Order: sequence, then structure tokens, then C-alpha cells
Amino acid sequence: MNKELKKFFKDLVQAPSPSGFEQPAQEVFRNFVKEIADEYKTDVHGNVIALKKGTGKLRLMIVGHADEIGLMVKYIDDDGYIRFTSIGGVDPAILPALKVKIYHGKKVYRGVIGKKPIHLLTDEERGKSPKMQDLWIDFGAKDKKDALKKISVGDHITFDVGMEMLNRDFVTTKATDNKAGVFVAAGVLSELAGEKLAVNVYSVASVQEEIGLRGARTSAFGIDPHVGIAIDVTHATDYPFMNKNVMGDVKLGEGPVLVVGANINPQVFTILKEAAERVKVKYQIEAAPRGTGTDANAIQTTRAGVAAGLVSIPNRYMHTPVEIVSFKDLEGAIKTIAEFARLIDDKTDFIPKA
Repeated sequence: MNKELKKFFKDLVQAPSPSGFEQPAQEVFRNFVKEIADEYKTDVHGNVIALKKGTGKLRLMIVGHADEIGLMVKYIDDDGYIRFTSIGGVDPAILPALKVKIYHGKKVYRGVIGKKPIHLLTDEERGKSPKMQDLWIDFGAKDKKDALKKISVGDHITFDVGMEMLNRDFVTTKATDNKAGVFVAAGVLSELAGEKLAVNVYSVASVQEEIGLRGARTSAFGIDPHVGIAIDVTHATDYPFMNKNVMGDVKLGEGPVLVVGANINPQVFTILKEAAERVKVKYQIEAAPRGTGTDANAIQTTRAGVAAGLVSIPNRYMHTPVEIVSFKDLEGAIKTIAEFARLIDDKTDFIPKA
């Protein structure tokens, strides 16, 4: 992966973007695509849509969601400690002792999540995972009055972690779910830069996926695509206690995951496989017999229906500050989807057949 793409990835994952507060990450996306897209815009919800024009009429939407999980200031007590609630699916068990950043307008304050020390826990308390209501954020305020000079109810909070390479290929950070998808959506445009295509490619960084697939639904309605491919992460099962009988066999570094099932148009799935094979990308397959809980679900049921596909990136430790993905899988997803765009045109038939 070249230095420009690695910098783009790092800037993306480090930009704060809990659901409803995505614009710092969206600005990173805008700055990347503005040089390679024919047009780009931000809609009223905050979705960023970049277009590479084709010679035909077919519209292909590729989308990754820019929002990440996070926290929000709910209440400030008399001693100046922050009580908080979650944005998206946050496991309270991972929160104690984490460093966090609190965003108040243009200002950023650092804090830590506190809980009662192990020495003071009762035997009953030691056997239970903490509840969010039993935790607090300490950011050094003297009292409530002092705290309110700096922050307010409704301020958003992210985990205070950077990006670390674990080896030449594996990277860990707080928000590969789903900055990985945004990265791939932009990377496809970069891969196709300078090429003449039949299809019109809409690369989208959507918002508010973690709270109900909201941005993909509204952006898909506006684009009215014939074909839509969501890029998201999926659970890797190559670490302890993951049940492959239930989750399937998904490994980091073994290629992007092509999803098959009710949420996926069979023609799209077939062409994605062909695309991967043509560019010599190793891929994995995931069975998803129901709705996938990704932006592909929202795209598929937009207007009168869209031929939907889903390309997933294997991800360890989802919804934690130490998610891990493979750059090799990201590159494979970019090459596969770019080749998919080259293979389709106005004559491509996406009607399911027996």
C-alpha cells in the first residue's frame, strides 16, 4: 500500500466521528476524493457523495459508513465527574480505565473512565461486569461549576487511542468499524482514476449506520442506484473462543469476504466473484440468510429495490478500542470492487434467475 493511502487511512481512523458527529472524518474523505471525483457533495444528513461519471446510464453506489461507536455526556455531578451514555453498541465491560477525549466545540479535553478499585469491591461486585451507570469520567474538574466552564451535556466522547501496526500488514485502532469501509470506497475511486468506464460510480461515506442504517437509506434514495455495494467489517473467527460452527471460518489476511444470502442480489454476488478472480484476489465467503445489519440492508430496500452486494473486511475485537484488520484485505476489496465496476454496463442484467 502506498504512503498516500496509508496516510489517508490513519487520518480517517484518528478523526473523531461517533454517530451524529461524523464531520471530522467526512472532511478527511472530502479532501481525499475532491482531486479524483468529477463531482462531490455533502447532503443534509452529512453523507458525502463523490461521483465518477461514466459513459452510460447505470448507477453504481459503493458505500462505507463513517460513524463509529462512542459516548455522550449525560450528566455532570456535583463533584465534577461526567456520567455518560453510549452512542451505538458499547460494551460497559471494556470501559474501566480507558482514556477518552471529550469534544466541546473546537476544544478537546482528555479524561479517564473510573470505577471503584478492586480492593473496595464486595465479593458480589467482583463477580459482575460493571454497568455503564456505575462508571464515570474524571477529567480533572474541581467541581460541577468548574466542569461546566469547559463541557456541557450532549458533548460527544471517543476512545483516546491512536493507530498501531502490529506487523507489516495487521493494524489496530479504535474505529476500523467502519473507517475500513470508507477507506475502500475512496480507494476504489483512486484505483479507477483516469479510466473510462461505462458505469457511473458513486462513492459514499454514509452517516449514522451504528444507530439504524440511516445515512445509507437517505443517500441511496437520493442517488437511486441500480446497483449498490456496501463495504463493512465482519467478525473474524480466527481468535480464541469464536464458534466457527455459528459464525463460519473468517481469517485476517485471507482476503475480503463476499457475502451471499437474502440481502444479496445473486447476479451481483456472481460478478463480484468473477471480479476477484480476474484480478487474482483471494476471497472468503460468508453465509447470511437474513438481513445483514449493514448498509446493504438499507440499499436493497430503497425505492422499488436495488441489486445489493456486500463486501466485508475481517475484523477482530469489533466495537472495542483495539479492533484489528489487515491492509492486505483492504487492498483486495479495493481491487475487487474496482474490477466489478469495469465489468458492468447498461446491458448487465441483475434480475435473479432460476
